[in-house]
Amino acid sequence: MKRIKEYKKLFSVENNIDLKALKKSYRNLVKEWHPDKFQDDDPQKELAEIKSRQIIDGYHFLVSIAPETKAANLEEYTATISQSGIADYQHKGMLLEITFLDGTTYEYFGVPKNIYIKMVNSDKLNRFAKRNIFNSYLYRKSKRTLQEA
Repeated sequence: MKRIKEYKKLFSVENNIDLKALKKSYRNLVKEWHPDKFQDDDPQKELAEIKSRQIIDGYHFLVSIAPETKAANLEEYTATISQSGIADYQHKGMLLEITFLDGTTYEYFGVPKNIYIKMVNSDKLNRFAKRNIFNSYLYRKSKRTLQEA
């Protein structure tokens, strides 16, 4: 959740992410912080390289959790959570990462440790996740695949 807040602040995004406004903000930030704007001997160049990477990462992250993106991928997500079992999972902080048997991985944000413990102790893992996690927390598809996990 901290990462989401930081990226929203960087792009001056309020509660709902509008892809059009996000893209405009992204373009303006990239123009402002592009490393090619600075000379090689300028001390700001190193800062610009770091800032531009942060801008690119933030943009891709916010696009992945935007309502339009989620709506476009809803059919695929629904198929995954209903037809594919859970292959692996891990919890770090408030992030729960679930890898499914079909190879896709989704990240769920804001999942407290007590919910994770209940899931691990559940005798029916998929059933617990369907009822308490899949549609209850903000999620995004991760770039990781089953082989990497």
